[in-house]
Parts: sequence; C-alpha cells; structure tokens
Amino acid sequence: MCDVRKSVVRVVLMGLAAGVLAGAMRPAKAQVTGSVGPGGGGIGVQTGGRKPRQETHARRETNATRLARIQRNIQETYSHRYEVTGGGGFLRFRSGEYTKKNNEVSWATAFNYYLNTKLAIVGDARGSFGNAHAIVDNSYGNSGEYNRPQINEYTFMGGGSYRFYRKEKIAVSAQALGGIGWGLFSGGAKGLTGSDLGLWQDGFKPAFSLGVSVDYNVQPNLAVRFTPTYVGTMFKSGPGSNPQVPSYTPPSPAIENNLGFNVGVVYRFGRQSR
Repeated sequence: MCDVRKSVVRVVLMGLAAGVLAGAMRPAKAQVTGSVGPGGGGIGVQTGGRKPRQETHARRETNATRLARIQRNIQETYSHRYEVTGGGGFLRFRSGEYTKKNNEVSWATAFNYYLNTKLAIVGDARGSFGNAHAIVDNSYGNSGEYNRPQINEYTFMGGGSYRFYRKEKIAVSAQALGGIGWGLFSGGAKGLTGSDLGLWQDGFKPAFSLGVSVDYNVQPNLAVRFTPTYVGTMFKSGPGSNPQVPSYTPPSPAIENNLGFNVGVVYRFGRQSR
C-alpha cells in the first residue's frame, strides 16, 4: 500500500515539475520567430521593431535619387538664355488732374536676356484701354462720350530683372524698368481734345515701372507668371488740364501713380554658355 502511495506522489511531483518547466520556456519561445536567417541556417530573432538594413538602404537611395532629380530640373529650368512673356492684366489709372481713377484692361509682353541664372536685361511693351471719368460739370455735358471717353496708353520700357528665389516649381524675381509712355486721351472725345474734358494732353512722356513676378513652372521651359506692378507716368505736364482754367499748367515734374497686375505665359529657350 505504501508503494502505491509513493508511486502516486512521484507522478504528481513529476507533473508539477513538467508544468513549471513548460511555463518558464514559453516567454523565451515568444522571442523566437522560427524563420531562417540570411545565411540559410539558424533562427531569426526579432530585434524590437528595427527594419532590415536592406530596406533602410533602399530608402536612402530613393531620397538621393529624388534630390538629384530636383537639382537637375532646377539647373535645366534656370539655365535658359532667353524668356518671352505674353499676357494681359488690369490697371487702375489716373487720367486727369481732377478726375477719378478708372479701370483699364491691359496687354503686356516682355523679352528677357539672361546674363546668368539670376540677372537679366529686359525689354517691355504694354498697352492699356479704358473709359475715363471726365471732369464733373465740364462745359460739354455729363453724358455719353463727354462723360466717359475712351482713352489708351502705351509704354515702351527697358531695364533689369533679378531672380532672388528659385525652386523646382516656384521662382520670384523683381524688375525695374524705365522708358517712354504714349497717351491718347482725345480719340474718344468726339472732336474735342482730352484737355477739354479735364484729361491729360496727348503725347509722349516719361514712364517707369516696378514689379515683382512669381513664376509657377509647368515644365522647365514653360511657366505661368503673375506680376503685381506699379506704373509711374508723367502725362501731367501740359497746359489745359483744367477746362475751367485753360492756361493752367500743373507743376513739373509731376508723377501719376498707377497700380495693377499682369498674368501671362513664359516660354524659355536657348542655353547659357558654361
């Protein structure tokens, strides 16, 4: 009887020992993946979420390739020798000494010759068209063509442009231009002169412009350009600007300050010598 009891105790103790051993080995197995290592043998062990070296190296190559591509595009975009720009815009123009400013529609074109990737020589031509606000209570009435005569102005200027910001898709440059302005203020006055309605006299006068252009590059040789612009004219320099006082002569020099913007397409071609 004692032998049977001893045998039962031994079996129970052995079972308890086996259970304790199995419980101790289970956490260790959780760290073992059972996969085959890179050398074809052995056991692969997880390393706390680290990515394999091959994947990290491939990502570094991808980033390096992308940066190299961007640099090539920048070099290709801004190494062109010539730029031609054409488009249109809006100008808020002052047409006379005592008149309100009027809205005008503009066309604008420019040719840039780049000395290097930043500095360019610019030739610029523009035209603006609108209906002026004739002076109130002029001698010829306040209706029809005597109240809102059509006027035109053209500018032909040259100067420089400096590109101070350039990326793959965006570039920003500043321009300073000077030249001649041609004003036509009597064409819509129906036999009268512009001075009869309180407008500037027809003729050629100095003009200048300042602007900042923002380019969005669609392709290395093609971009869309937006240019807020200031245009200074000097048409205020002749007798007859006030129909009530025909001999009136505004002080000289006198500058009319006009603000607007132009939007256009830029085409680039040619290459700068290296």
